[in-house]
Amino acid sequence: MSNKKIADRYQIVSKLGEGAYGKVYLAEDLKNKNQKVAVKQLKSSSVEEGVPISSLREISLLKELNHINIVKLMDVVHLQNNIVLVFEYVETDLKIMLKKNNNKGLEPKLYKSFLYQLLKGIQHIHRMKILHRDIKSENLLISKDNKLKITDFGLARGYGLPIKNFRNDVVSLWYRAPDILLGNENYERSVDMWSIGCIFAEMVNGSIIFKGFSEKEQIRKIFEILGTPTEKTYPMYMEYSEWKKETWEVYYPKNLKEVLPTLSDDGIDLLKKLLELDPEKRITAADALQHPFFKDLDEETKKLYDN
Repeated sequence: MSNKKIADRYQIVSKLGEGAYGKVYLAEDLKNKNQKVAVKQLKSSSVEEGVPISSLREISLLKELNHINIVKLMDVVHLQNNIVLVFEYVETDLKIMLKKNNNKGLEPKLYKSFLYQLLKGIQHIHRMKILHRDIKSENLLISKDNKLKITDFGLARGYGLPIKNFRNDVVSLWYRAPDILLGNENYERSVDMWSIGCIFAEMVNGSIIFKGFSEKEQIRKIFEILGTPTEKTYPMYMEYSEWKKETWEVYYPKNLKEVLPTLSDDGIDLLKKLLELDPEKRITAADALQHPFFKDLDEETKKLYDN
């Protein structure tokens, strides 16, 4: 697709990546002073069968969402045998940034800013009664001036509707909450808050905190650090469909300070609230933003992201 023009407006420069439903290219907007944009072209096979529901949902939701910490959908181009989404161009993502840093973690001032921005973006999404359901490092874009923007709303879904039972095969494995892994289908905001906790730990340590290669191993990795639920501590786990199919090894909770030794006491407290095994007790984005962990974040930074 190199050197190709789209609708005589967007000049393709290079390929940025490829996802489940299509390829993403860097392009220039010829009608707007050659401004850089990201162009997502759906796979032709997908279009022949109709536009994927995930893409329709992404278009619909992004038209509703307007926030500095959410990637902006700038244009939707309908071609004869294709559909193209045009987004603002953001230079990199958190996964790439961590890799370039040799997986050593970020500086405290930087990860505190990124966490604050992520929470502000999610707070806005949740206020709009939307669940993202796929928060992971590669879905968090980072601009050259360290602005964080949430992207990829293919799995997003409105909540608070009469339909209560959601899919539980959502969220990339390493960022998926244990209650969902075990069959919980009646979840709301807590699904995203768990993922944010995983992102927080990843930014601090530079590595995935729970890294399993199957659903059962993923659950075990979580229990190894947070402890195995019991009927006394987390009785709701006994009711999850997948819990009943296995006999789970008993692990006792570790001190999170041993897992993330460089994280401050306030940071450890916030992380515990994000990685709460009980989804009903998991902290909300609004409450997390008021946590003492952010007390030394300068007011100008906070005002920048108030939207």
